[in-house]
Amino acid sequence: MLERLRSGEPVVRSTAFGELVTGYWKPVYKYVRLKWRQDEHDAADTTQEFLAAAFEKSWFERFDPAQSRFRTFLRVCLDRFVMNQQQQARSQRRGGAVPLVPLDFPGVERELAHSSAGEPADGDDYFRQELVRELFTRSIADVRAECEGSGRSTAFRVFERYDLEQPDGLTYAQLALELSIPATQVTNYLAAVRRMFRGRVLEHLRVLCGTDDEFRAEARELLGLEVG
Repeated sequence: MLERLRSGEPVVRSTAFGELVTGYWKPVYKYVRLKWRQDEHDAADTTQEFLAAAFEKSWFERFDPAQSRFRTFLRVCLDRFVMNQQQQARSQRRGGAVPLVPLDFPGVERELAHSSAGEPADGDDYFRQELVRELFTRSIADVRAECEGSGRSTAFRVFERYDLEQPDGLTYAQLALELSIPATQVTNYLAAVRRMFRGRVLEHLRVLCGTDDEFRAEARELLGLEVG
């Protein structure tokens, strides 16, 4: 990601930044809402202004992997931005060549309304938690769409019932009876969809990490996988 952000090719840099926005904007928004106690309108403005400034001023390109992980670096940049924002009048929102990514702020407000989270005690832990939540949510949505588009809806339903819903005491035999499939097929479906899910998580995670070393460390911590 860092190499692509520093690319001399505008299209490569813009694409890399757009992928970062897709993965990070929701944790940024929630963090600003809870940590900095901004209302939804100000938090939406702050999120967009922060990302626009980061793109225009090449903040993320200054990331030093020897100092921290990229998500920590981004959060520190965000904290500094909000503190500076509070010390000066809000400037007109910038635009220019910033990659356009649809940001569903009302959707995030619905998520916050259904959670009991208050101001995070540890900003870094909260930011990581929300980043992982969004990473897994996007990956599950991708796998669902892929399964439904390829006629494997039952396979996804097995994964959904057993791994996502996790009802107490549900056995493979009971799940097979519920879905009218052989018990052996439950094992096969779970293995296949879990593999798809891990693949999607790794695909999205790679573009959210500053370096290959950071990507390998995150994959090890999140999935227990050693990746090349």
